[in-house]
Amino acid sequence: MHLAELNIAEWKIDPQSDAAQPFLRAIDKVNAVADRSPGFVWRADVEVGDPTPFRSDDIIVNMSVWEDAHALENYVWNTVHRAIYRRKDEWFSHMRMAHFVMWWVEAGHQPTLDEAKERLDHLNKHGNTDTAFGWEHLPHVKLWQSQQCG
Repeated sequence: MHLAELNIAEWKIDPQSDAAQPFLRAIDKVNAVADRSPGFVWRADVEVGDPTPFRSDDIIVNMSVWEDAHALENYVWNTVHRAIYRRKDEWFSHMRMAHFVMWWVEAGHQPTLDEAKERLDHLNKHGNTDTAFGWEHLPHVKLWQSQQCG
């Protein structure tokens, strides 16, 4: 089994503004690091403004698949991704509901955004289950605890 993840964010600033440029300039670099990271399998090709099940120009979407939780954890907290994550409050609104979800997929499966939305909705409705979960559902990974990821 591989680990799929979906992360959505809602802009709190105009994405065309100068204030958004540090984030937008970093996307290609952060994605290139992911592509080279051990355990990276696949990332959905979602362009800003693409129609998605989330249906908002203010929402950005990232979805990827990793060989296991340790590979994703290492990428998130031990690469340039961490520096961008730490600045998220400059660009994105605090979302009241879960905006990050993980779930297990068969090796070789590339989840759809509709599938990912169903998982996120499941997490928001039922909390952590084997169907949809956050970091706290994976007791063998711990970096998120020291990084204030919830």
